Amino acid sequence: MRRFLLNIASLLVVGVTVVGCEVMNIETSVQGQPYEVLVVCDQPEWQGEIGDTLQSVLAAPVQELFTYEPQYDVLRILPANFADYTRLHRNIITVNVAPELEKSGIYVQQDKNIKGQTYIAIQGPNQASVARYVSDNRDLIYQVLEKGERERHVKRAAEHSAVALEQLVEEKFGFKLHLEQNFGLRSQSEDMVWISKEYTTSSQGFFIYKYPYTGAESLSVEALVAARNKYAANIPGPVDGSYMITVEQIPDETGEKYIPYTPAYRAYRLGEQPWIEMCGLWEVANYFMGGPFISFTTVNTATREVVTIDCYVYSPKEKKRNLLRELQHLVYQVELPR
Repeated sequence: MRRFLLNIASLLVVGVTVVGCEVMNIETSVQGQPYEVLVVCDQPEWQGEIGDTLQSVLAAPVQELFTYEPQYDVLRILPANFADYTRLHRNIITVNVAPELEKSGIYVQQDKNIKGQTYIAIQGPNQASVARYVSDNRDLIYQVLEKGERERHVKRAAEHSAVALEQLVEEKFGFKLHLEQNFGLRSQSEDMVWISKEYTTSSQGFFIYKYPYTGAESLSVEALVAARNKYAANIPGPVDGSYMITVEQIPDETGEKYIPYTPAYRAYRLGEQPWIEMCGLWEVANYFMGGPFISFTTVNTATREVVTIDCYVYSPKEKKRNLLRELQHLVYQVELPR
């Protein structure tokens, strides 16, 4: 069992203290669905400030999606019912209010009752103090929960990998991308591959492409959208003459006219490598079909090429959050050769 006290400053620099101890030898896997959190909380706290704050934090909208989906699906039980298989849930948050406590805090344990579990204990002297602490530290709660979800998914992908596809990506683009066996190659060219996983009513996929880096202007939002449209045109829609494009206008609040729409754009670092993340919407020219996308772009300095991994989801009848998060998890493991 890995255990550490959540310290805000040290977590931000990944300097947490880890204490090793033995995990229960349980053959079963963690319970619950991805992005589901079990909250263990007494009735007064749940109906008061703490419950309101926790629900507000956990049910905050996923920013990458155009329609509302919560960050996490929340299940709540009383402490008296916290036993047996409920203790094996993948994500657990417990709440303890005790006047003798001097201040509020969060205590995190990984693998507390079973391998792969994220266990967060929130405690404090009164409801107002705990609620304020949770609200102020929501980003760290997201970070801890997301880390657990990502590690579980990446581990599964590594155990059931599509070796031939991974080799193809590595040979063509110079990096390894963990892909599960149920991903399939849809098409490839000298500078692009299209890989997807198809379900009955939904689809999730990548298209990865590269082109020469000509300077900082290659990484502007306008240049990235233009490049995306160039390569997305190679992804056909369901009828002749249809193909993927980037949404560049959306209905206004009245629904009576269209207004310009630009994907969200941010620069960040993944390890030591600078990347640009672009979140937006895609649709199909000449056909009614679309969904969200997130693209990740960097410069391979060894080859002086711009490389983009574009993740998209199509799921008109089901929720999209988990499908999109799964793709993000895999991209976050990419390392370019230095």
